[in-house]
Amino acid sequence: MLNYAKRGLAALLLLALAGCLSSGATDLEKRQNTVDLATQTINEFIADPDKTWFRQHIGGAKGVLIVPRLVKAGFIFGGSGGNAVLLGRGATKDDWSYPAFYSLGAVTFGLQIGGEVSNVLMLVMTQSGMDALLSTDVKLGADASIAVGPVGTGVAAQTADILLFSRDKGLFGGLTVEGSVVSPRPSYNEQYYGKPARSSDITIVRDVSNPGADALRKAVADASL
Repeated sequence: MLNYAKRGLAALLLLALAGCLSSGATDLEKRQNTVDLATQTINEFIADPDKTWFRQHIGGAKGVLIVPRLVKAGFIFGGSGGNAVLLGRGATKDDWSYPAFYSLGAVTFGLQIGGEVSNVLMLVMTQSGMDALLSTDVKLGADASIAVGPVGTGVAAQTADILLFSRDKGLFGGLTVEGSVVSPRPSYNEQYYGKPARSSDITIVRDVSNPGADALRKAVADASL
């Protein structure tokens, strides 16, 4: 019974998020909305003086996963969910792919109160972390190690496949996504690019494009110091 309730909460949370962001919009408009919010998120990180380490090291990352609006809410039951996009880096620090679409979700159980909306960026620091994201569903902390990224500059980061950076806006305080599942959304890719495309087709092979994401690619390239 508990498992059914938790699954139901996760589903409702994701549906509510989708409805809030893009009610009445076409599938393409919904996907573009996610891309536009991701562009806004990366620009907010660029302007944040506490994200200097992030900017100094994004140019050496294998990829960046952007969750523009990670919603977390609950009382007793807790859940989090959000749409995400993954960009892969090419041979140079300013060579970034078009975005592949993902979702991130988790359900927890415990004494929780309040709600939170976070802007989340994850730097994929290792090839194994990138390979995991390009293959199938990934459970953070199990299939790929994850650690909180440093704040400020001149400090060392923990060794992990993925480093998490967030800008919290709510009552939960410190955000953790360990145990969350990151899932590719091939149907979203097809809606945005007009033909079937796997995450690897977009971030590695690069055989699809959409000019609606050019501003996002430029913002990610400009983030590197």
